[in-house]
Amino acid sequence: MFALWQMHIELQSMKNTTDKNLSLRLQLPDLLKGVAVLLMIQVHLVELFAKPEIFESALGRWSLFLGGPPAAPVFMAVMGYFLAKGNKSFIQLIYRGFKLLIWGFLLNIGLNANLFYHIFMDKVQANPMHYLFGVDILFLAGLSVITVAVFRLFFADKVFYWAVLMLIAAAIFPYMPAVNPKNSLLNYFLAYLYLPVSWSYFPLFPWLSYVLAGYIFYLLKTGHFYLDLNLKVRLIILFILILLIGLTFSWSAEISHNLQAYYHHGVIYFLWVLLFMAGWAIILQMAANFRLTEYPLRYLVWIGQNVTAFYVFQWLIIGNLATVFLNSSGLPGLAGWFVAITLATTILVFVWNIAKVSYHQKQKAAIM
Repeated sequence: MFALWQMHIELQSMKNTTDKNLSLRLQLPDLLKGVAVLLMIQVHLVELFAKPEIFESALGRWSLFLGGPPAAPVFMAVMGYFLAKGNKSFIQLIYRGFKLLIWGFLLNIGLNANLFYHIFMDKVQANPMHYLFGVDILFLAGLSVITVAVFRLFFADKVFYWAVLMLIAAAIFPYMPAVNPKNSLLNYFLAYLYLPVSWSYFPLFPWLSYVLAGYIFYLLKTGHFYLDLNLKVRLIILFILILLIGLTFSWSAEISHNLQAYYHHGVIYFLWVLLFMAGWAIILQMAANFRLTEYPLRYLVWIGQNVTAFYVFQWLIIGNLATVFLNSSGLPGLAGWFVAITLATTILVFVWNIAKVSYHQKQKAAIM
């Protein structure tokens, strides 16, 4: 056990984890990702485990909202931020994009393994193709990385062109061709781009726009347009954002509760989410300055630093359990599931990290 803990400490050192002072300027993106993935866990539970009356209740609507603007859009914007910050070559980005697509297919197989078994045994009537080719967030991430790699060849760091592309990505969906009932194979391909079918959750359009928003923010941050605002100015901005968001909240919450409208929203909702994300980032940054919450924040930052593994493990657990516990849980059950799955996912990520360190150490020893 001591050896395992020692390897974990080495891993934390290798990854440059949070120091005692929690340097927020560096840790905020990981904090945003950590909160986002926990919100994804709760919304997955409500979508799959909750009884219909809970899903349709006010609590269900709040759950879907929290699993909406503060979750996937934030996650993708942070990814775009780091894409701009990184110095990877075109080939490296293309490789990373296709690797994410492969991981997306493997995750679809893994999280639906129990369902596929039930379909094969004629215990469940469902089209397995919709689950094998379900357009989850890893596909969006892969296609977004590839898209950014291509356009970076032409746009370089010109913010104006990236901004135009962002708005096009957010607005183009309503003008794309509809489903073609005579060509189901083409529909499966188009589902990854924009097609509003039941198995398309995060198509490239409009969701690429959030990646580009994060990309643009980094370009502004490192250019002449970024202002390092003091606390007073941030509070004024936050007040204005809360006022605007509050006046339009019921409209946004309705879109978040209508999953088809949420996954395939338009440019107006995208702009609203940008305002929300700005306020959300300010709130989290201010919260992180209170030392009373230091240890919970350390945990959230750690999740953010391990966000891909955390996301994959939680989906593997929830996806396979959902076949058995679909729409069966009340409020106490949902709370219990959230605690249990979050704890199990944390342990699995912890063990996964130790295994990676051990593997790399053996590889290094073999080379030497």
